[in-house]
Amino acid sequence: MTEIKNIGCECVEPKSFVLDIPSGLDYLFILTHTPALFWVNGEITEYPAYSAVLFHPNQRVYYRASGGNFINDWIRFSTTESYITATSLPRGIPFPMKDPEYCSKLIQLIFSEIFLNNEKDSYRELSIDYLMMVLMNKLKESYYSCNTTPRHHELLKLRKQILNNPNHNWTVEKMADYLHVSSGYLQALYKNAFGISCMDDVINGRIRMAKEYLIQSTYSIAEIATMCGYNNVEHFCRQFKKVSGCTPGEFRSKIESSVQKEAL
Repeated sequence: MTEIKNIGCECVEPKSFVLDIPSGLDYLFILTHTPALFWVNGEITEYPAYSAVLFHPNQRVYYRASGGNFINDWIRFSTTESYITATSLPRGIPFPMKDPEYCSKLIQLIFSEIFLNNEKDSYRELSIDYLMMVLMNKLKESYYSCNTTPRHHELLKLRKQILNNPNHNWTVEKMADYLHVSSGYLQALYKNAFGISCMDDVINGRIRMAKEYLIQSTYSIAEIATMCGYNNVEHFCRQFKKVSGCTPGEFRSKIESSVQKEAL
C-alpha cells in the first residue's frame, strides 16, 4: 500500500528556493521542469530540466533553483510496495525523462485523486496504487533507455503533432523547421528515436485516420482521401494498399461483410 503524504503539480518556486533536509523524509519523488542543482555524492551538480529523482527515506535531500524560478512536480509518500522499495532506480541521483509530459499528467491524476475526489470513494486507493505503478514503470523505462538525447523532448512534441494531425500538409522540410535543424539531420534523429521515418509516421497516421472514416462513416473514398490530407485519390489508394494490403474499397467491403455476419 502507498500513502501519499503531500503532492504538488507544476509548483513555481523563486530563484532563492533551497530545500535542505540532512536526515531525509519519507520517499520523495521530484520531476523538474527547469534546471536545478542537486547534492549528489557529496557535490552540488546542475541537472537539466525534465530530470527525475527518487529519494528514499532517511536519505539526505538537497536541491535548489539554478539561476531562475524553479518549477517542479513532486510527491512525498510512504509505501510498502516492493516495486518501489526494491526498485533498481538510483537513490537520490537525477536522470533524464523520455516523456516528462506523460509523467507530469500521471502526477496530476494522482493529485486529483488526493484532493478532488471523495475520500470515502472505495476505488480511490486502488486508483492511486495503479497510477503510482505506472509512474514507476515510466521512470524505469526512461532510466534504462539509450535513446534520450538533448532533442528528444522536441522530437516527442513533433511526433505528437504528427500523430494527432496527420492530415496536415507535412513535409520533411516543415518538420525540420519545427526543430530548427536540417532535413537530413531531422530524419536521422527521428529514425533513431522512434525506429520509423518521419514521413512513414505521417503516412501511417493518415491510413489509421482513413480506416476510422471507412469503418464509422459513409463518406466516399474521394472525400476520405481529402479529409486525410491527400490531394489525389489515386495516390491515397496506392498508399492505403501498400500499408494495409488492400484498397480502401476492399477494406470497407470486408468491414461491412463482417458486420452483416455478426448481425445474423
